Amino acid sequence: MVEEVQKHSVHTLVFRSLKRTHDMFVADNAKPIPLDEESHKVKMAVKLRTEYGSVLHMPTLKENLREKGGPNTGDPYGHKQYSGNQGQELEYLITGTHPYPPGPGVALTADTKVQRMPSESAAQSLAVALPASQSRLDANRTAAGVADIYRHAGISERSQPPGMSVAMVEAGGNKNSALMAKKAPTMPKPQWHPPWKLYRVISGHLGWVRCIAVEPGNQWFVTGSADRTIKIWDLASGKLKLSLTGHISTVRGVIVSARSPYLFSCGEDKQVKCWDLEYNKVIRHYHGHLSAVYGLDLHPTIDVLVTCSRDSTARIWDVRTKASVHTLSGHTNAVATVKCQAAEPQIITGSHDTTIRLWDLVAGKTRVTLTNHKKSVRAVVLHPRHYTFASGSPDNIKQWKFPDGNFIQNLSGHNAIINTLAVNSDGVLVSGADNGTMHLWDWRTGYNFQRVHAAVQPGSLDSESGIFACVFDQSESRLLTAEADKTIKVYKEDDTATEETHPVSWKPEIIKRKRF
Repeated sequence: MVEEVQKHSVHTLVFRSLKRTHDMFVADNAKPIPLDEESHKVKMAVKLRTEYGSVLHMPTLKENLREKGGPNTGDPYGHKQYSGNQGQELEYLITGTHPYPPGPGVALTADTKVQRMPSESAAQSLAVALPASQSRLDANRTAAGVADIYRHAGISERSQPPGMSVAMVEAGGNKNSALMAKKAPTMPKPQWHPPWKLYRVISGHLGWVRCIAVEPGNQWFVTGSADRTIKIWDLASGKLKLSLTGHISTVRGVIVSARSPYLFSCGEDKQVKCWDLEYNKVIRHYHGHLSAVYGLDLHPTIDVLVTCSRDSTARIWDVRTKASVHTLSGHTNAVATVKCQAAEPQIITGSHDTTIRLWDLVAGKTRVTLTNHKKSVRAVVLHPRHYTFASGSPDNIKQWKFPDGNFIQNLSGHNAIINTLAVNSDGVLVSGADNGTMHLWDWRTGYNFQRVHAAVQPGSLDSESGIFACVFDQSESRLLTAEADKTIKVYKEDDTATEETHPVSWKPEIIKRKRF
């Protein structure tokens, strides 16, 4: 009876095959591959030409060769080395990759060419010694020689005067060094902006004024406060038109729709409300956030509302159906600010986890996460004309380029907790901070052309001078700030100021732009 062959699974057979292969080659494991001399020469020649081609023509010091065994030391690749004029003191050995004769005065023929192709021997100082000519000695007396450059290598930045650089010019075997003025990179001159001055203080709230928004028609503006009310003010006169009550905690965000007669508000009571301004009533609630809602924004072209919260999420709502379209998850701490735009990326959020995220509105997922800030990001603003935006944090104000969030520059100097940013079409960027200071910057150059610290209202503590929100009106001729002394302050440009009376105290200086 024939014994039946045992059947094995494919997995077992493959494993056995692998084991046999391993056993076959295990003896050669970790053995170095034998060096092929010809291949190594080709490799070194290519390496020399690609990595050191720009410096192969430079002279090599003879003293360096003595340290390596003198000019007559045998070349490791079997090339002959020649020495001419043995009795003379040789200052330099000239190296190169071009064909040359074996000594001075020998005609260059097919038989006397020592080297036809570039090779590693150029780096090994395969050279012909040339006598020091009078012109070369004269040049050495009047200018820095190669020896000086070698000797002071690495300290040229300290030894040279600012703005000067040494350029070596090789001409006909003579070494000439020229001091050429090298212009340092300078900050471009900022555009002149007239200073802004305070011309109106509006009182009426009984608590910190936390948010502010101007309606699209530029007739009135809205504020939300820690006194739980929303107030509507006449923009021209500053008089109170209407008070809305309904929130049961601090109102943290307000915005007026340009597409419908609606006002949206959010607060620390976790509520997001839609007010019909024809009836001055709440007509919709958007339920879903698990903690205080810190900010909101409307999409400019579609009926979508975006809110951000202390629950580390941002939510996208359908304005009409009140449905939550997406919950944008990813931040690991409270999301302090959110902005929308019509172009991609359509949603930008800044968080206390120090990151900024650019979101895909359709997929509801993060496109890019920007991690350059070291502290919480409480403010983000989009430039009205350029495809750029800025973010504010206690460490720096940073500018970025859409759509991938490429870093542009830092705006340093506002050393405080920055709560709010605003920018107009003229390139005036405003940053408002927790300590009541407001800095005005030139957007293009990052030049800080004005600093404002308005006095608090009588009866308020000096510590109650924080700026929580600021916004330009639709004409961009007025700047409104919401402050901790329970007031709204209105600023305008000084019409009497000129560039002669208020010159830019700008000095060209070397740009110092940190990448992170």
